[in-house]
Amino acid sequence: MVSSMEESFVLRNATCVNGLTADYVINEGVLTDVTAAGSGRAQRIIDCSDAYVSSGWIDLHVHAFPALDPYGDEIDEIGIKQGVTTVVDAGSCGADRMAELTASRKRAKTNLYAFLNISRIGLSRVDELSDLAWLDQEKAVQTARAYEDFIVGLKARMSKSVVRDSGIKPLLIARSLSDAASLPLMVHIGSGPPAIEDIVALLHKRDIITHYLHGKPNNLFDEEGKPLQVLLDALRRGVHLDVGHGTASFSFRIAEAAKRHGIPLHTISTDIYRGNRLNGPVYGMAHVLSKFLHLGYTLEEVIAAVTVNAANWLQKPELGRIQVGGAANLTLFTVKNKPLILTDSDGETRLAAKTIEAVGVVVNGEFIEC
Repeated sequence: MVSSMEESFVLRNATCVNGLTADYVINEGVLTDVTAAGSGRAQRIIDCSDAYVSSGWIDLHVHAFPALDPYGDEIDEIGIKQGVTTVVDAGSCGADRMAELTASRKRAKTNLYAFLNISRIGLSRVDELSDLAWLDQEKAVQTARAYEDFIVGLKARMSKSVVRDSGIKPLLIARSLSDAASLPLMVHIGSGPPAIEDIVALLHKRDIITHYLHGKPNNLFDEEGKPLQVLLDALRRGVHLDVGHGTASFSFRIAEAAKRHGIPLHTISTDIYRGNRLNGPVYGMAHVLSKFLHLGYTLEEVIAAVTVNAANWLQKPELGRIQVGGAANLTLFTVKNKPLILTDSDGETRLAAKTIEAVGVVVNGEFIEC
């Protein structure tokens, strides 16, 4: 069910995560009023009595270039259909195909941004950093400048299967590219070598560690679950932590250790693509958020990790707030007392008592049911 851009409508009796219930009035894509529950007036009333409302969810790590296999999917399949109004493709494309990814925005209702893979070939193969000849620095900087309204950072996948015998060299090149293009890095971590200590030591303020809760060897926690000093040092420098759940990069054991030791929850992202959307363990953003609700984070903390925190990292704070007079960019969701077995990337399970489910979005003037 979709409402047109021209139609005015009210989200009636929607509840914010702070517990306040109100009517949200939208006219031609603009949030024109937030008023007492039951008092909003418009051409159409949408009953949201059982739903929460937040600013539109943002997924900071997806793979939204459907031509690639295995790491690809349709933008709206991993965006609005999951309750997510803005997705950021995390390095599917390098300089060779970034123009194609940029053009795909025109066919989608979901807002799209991207990290540029430092390898010009992107994920056309899964060892894209194994040959340094594919790291064309001049072409990468030119591409970043050509699409400066679209590219939000650079992506380097620093695990053994990707770099093979290149070791730490791709990250040194990425660091140089970051300086030349004035863009932060998103760095994928996984199995080594290179050693996690060598990787994290090269990261600066606003750089992102994605997959920081993976349970493979070479992770950010010791055998007792204590955070490594290199992680604590990175946090003090202002390095950003991103979940990037994915098929193989989220461990309940590590996530519980992070919670126990007070490691901050910055952004929750899915690392979603066709395979782990259809077959798990990701399925969708709401499913991943349910895992963090089960871990003991408050609903406010969980939703902040896909709204205001992500918007602030993007330096697009308007995406993370609900503001009268601004664009209506909203997600509607429920929290049900509905038991659900949750599975991590290592096959470990937990039984959740509550489940988050996406209901609908308002994006670019349309209300769209999930």
